Amino acid sequence: MLSGNTPSDCLTVSNPGKKPIIGIMGGIASGKSTVAAEFGKLGCAVIRADAIAHEVLTEPPVRDEIVRQLGREILHPQGQIDRAKLARIVFADAEKLCALNKVVHPHVLARTEELIAQYNRCTHVRAIVLDMPLLVEVGWADRCDRLIFVKCERAQRARRAAQAGLLDEHEIKIREKFQISLDRKEELADNTVDNNSDFSTLVRQIQDIFSDIT
Repeated sequence: MLSGNTPSDCLTVSNPGKKPIIGIMGGIASGKSTVAAEFGKLGCAVIRADAIAHEVLTEPPVRDEIVRQLGREILHPQGQIDRAKLARIVFADAEKLCALNKVVHPHVLARTEELIAQYNRCTHVRAIVLDMPLLVEVGWADRCDRLIFVKCERAQRARRAAQAGLLDEHEIKIREKFQISLDRKEELADNTVDNNSDFSTLVRQIQDIFSDIT
């Protein structure tokens, strides 16, 4: 699986053809990254927006602008942004969340565009997968050739998030309050994969969808 930067051993072409772009949608802890990883095993390049955002937060100009808008309480004593503190602050205040997104999203989307261009030149990349939690919210649904919704019941998502030491059910509800509804995302999807069962069932669904795409 390819992810992040284009690897040095990626064979490129001078006149690239457009690879299919697959957008992954779903609720928090629904298994979007798991689905993206399975597409990666099938020869797709996976672009993880969260990983890019984490890198962006370490860039001094970005960090300084976020501190200017949200205050120094979001910093660790060593000076870097404390992502847990940042999340608690912005998910309690819609205006602060909007301010954060206005700083971070342009950098994430620009880097994503760069990676798409690079992966389009990679001869062995079969498709490009966008693992982007706010794919619809930032207006990138139209950028995709295929939209896939990962369906998973709230109780199941809450269990998975708790087991991973991430969020509890209340925190999931708070964060999803700032997103387009899951029902709307499912309506927008070209395909839905059910992630309420076992892993092998999920994999078969992904393989079936990918065979249709390619």
